Amino acid sequence: MVLGEFKVNKLNRIFVEKHYKIAVIGLGYVGLPLARLFATKYPVVGFDINQNRIEELRSGADSTLEVESEVLKSVLVDRNPFKQNENGFFASSDIQDIKEANVYVVTVPTPVDKHNRPDLTPLYKSSETVAKVLSKGDIVIYESTVYPGVTEEECIPVLERVSGMKFNEDFFAGYSPERINPGDKEHTVEKILKVTSGSTPEIGEIVNNIYKSVIVAGTHLAPTIKVAEAAKVIENSQRDINIAFVNELAKIFNLLEIDTHEVLKAAGTKWNFLPFKPGLVGGHCIGVDPYYLAQKAQENGYHPEIILAGRRLNDSMGQYVASQLVKCMIKKDISINGGEVLNLGITFKENCPDVRNTKAVDVIHGLEDYSLKVTTFDPWANPEEVAHEYGLTVANEIPDQKFDAIILTVAHQEFMSLNLNDYLKENGVIYDVKGILEDCDSRL
Repeated sequence: MVLGEFKVNKLNRIFVEKHYKIAVIGLGYVGLPLARLFATKYPVVGFDINQNRIEELRSGADSTLEVESEVLKSVLVDRNPFKQNENGFFASSDIQDIKEANVYVVTVPTPVDKHNRPDLTPLYKSSETVAKVLSKGDIVIYESTVYPGVTEEECIPVLERVSGMKFNEDFFAGYSPERINPGDKEHTVEKILKVTSGSTPEIGEIVNNIYKSVIVAGTHLAPTIKVAEAAKVIENSQRDINIAFVNELAKIFNLLEIDTHEVLKAAGTKWNFLPFKPGLVGGHCIGVDPYYLAQKAQENGYHPEIILAGRRLNDSMGQYVASQLVKCMIKKDISINGGEVLNLGITFKENCPDVRNTKAVDVIHGLEDYSLKVTTFDPWANPEEVAHEYGLTVANEIPDQKFDAIILTVAHQEFMSLNLNDYLKENGVIYDVKGILEDCDSRL
């Protein structure tokens, strides 16, 4: 497609000469690491509507623990870098601070509602924000996980309506799916190969070059935005289905009184056996993304069987784990009604403070359904956030008492050094969801 006047003039001037001014919209687990990385080479303004988050970042602190303080401070600047055209990162909640950007990168979350239907509200609102300051020749890149078609069919119309400009004539778009793994200090954003795409072949090259300049692992330029969107959503759907398979195996082998982890260890000696383990599948990616693909499939007249079957099975594991612990307690003649259980961990994964869509909550509710009293200890979780999101109380220090049962739902490093028997009543039960404890009564 011919880009017209802007390909020859403004696009060449801004992008070929690499005068990038990048605005990152959303400074959470995805946006902040990306903004920090871009800021090593370009002027970057990070925009977020949460003023507390902005103040935190300006002080050089990151409560998500994705970017270390000294690393963040190394790129922080105390004024808008666009005005001085200097490299660095500036955090702001003022829309006027992103007005001079020519590249906008949207990294807001894409959750599901209580009926597991995709909720595009954050994308709509962030698109409206960008559209209010969009100028001719600008590029808007989306990183949020979506089903194929969202960028061009849902987001672009918002940009056109609010800005009054025409797509692929006045402004352009790209899609580069995020691959952030919260809590992972080895596979950081610059070390993960990045899929890129653009709304035209020329824009695709520009988007690819922007990321290639900072991603040391390299990039893969997809032919279309929809291909890039589809690639992202199937990455997590594939993992979800594979985990659902081993979760089903765990249920079968538990009935047969066979140790699932020993079975997987034996099977794993074959060179092409995939090393998945049973467990709780939560978080903002694997536990959510399959619903986005399923929604699009259903809109087009196809009912996905395997994808939704995997989701149903994985969503049921919290209640299953609770029932298994209760069975262990009954076998030891421990009173269930009013029995006290210590739950270790409430974040969605180990060594990470993220509690979004955590399935540990399902375990807690499942145990409470049996009239058990559950005390949750998690040194990583923010008690206020847990109370706000789930109405649950979480302790950051382990209680000084003994319990009828202890259940390990999250494998935080702090738990590995605990002598759990010190917190267990005589004849108590230890249940290991993660399959990492050497001394336990039962495990998933």
